[in-house]
Amino acid sequence: MTKPLIAGNWKMHMTVGEAVACARHLRELFPEPIDREIVIAPPFTALWPVSQALTDSPIGLGAQNVSDEPKGAFTGEVSAGMLADAGCRYVIVGHSERRRLFGEEDAWINRKLIAVLKAGLAPILCVGETLAQREAGDAFPVIEGQINAGLKNLEAGDIARCVVAYEPVWAIGTGRTATPAQAEEAHAFIRSRIRGLFGETQSADLRILYGGSVTPDNIDRLMESIEINGVLVGGASLNIESFSRIIRYSKG
Repeated sequence: MTKPLIAGNWKMHMTVGEAVACARHLRELFPEPIDREIVIAPPFTALWPVSQALTDSPIGLGAQNVSDEPKGAFTGEVSAGMLADAGCRYVIVGHSERRRLFGEEDAWINRKLIAVLKAGLAPILCVGETLAQREAGDAFPVIEGQINAGLKNLEAGDIARCVVAYEPVWAIGTGRTATPAQAEEAHAFIRSRIRGLFGETQSADLRILYGGSVTPDNIDRLMESIEINGVLVGGASLNIESFSRIIRYSKG
């Protein structure tokens, strides 16, 4: 199994100066590679300055969104090539906030994911159900539909460069967290779908992250599961001391 991935999604927080200061602090805490991969995803405006602050650092840079177009008359959009040029390694696609607030549908997310791969970057595909869908017993059909559509037209070699993040929508920013058993069950289901689509080797090697109110208080319990290969952290990644505790999780 490859290294666990601990990714911080800073969302629409931090000025350039604040983001650079946080990146430098994180670099001071983790100056050398460790047995887990660290990635931070600041706002677009801070990507290049943070990239420069992380030069020769083991900490990777990610973007929170991307256009599905390579270039053109698309005011306000940012292409995958531009993100690569700014120093990104990863791009988050299909985050529940993008789906819910900005109307991003599966086919659109699939085009974005393919654009990310074409630019030589690694997509982090987010999937997950709402509370209503879970209570109706539709969690797994929803996740399956998002996986099938989001990874459409990919080859087995492509999936090796992808990461999937399971983020139960009802747990994002609410303080509610899926129990370790709920998270493990969802992750095992996702892995089984990848196995069916791309094969045993690809499913075994795929990193599946958990995202949904991850905190220093619950990280150790979550990471005890063999199905959870890292986390996508929201609010708790904005405080570097809090985020560093998450990075330093212990399995007990």
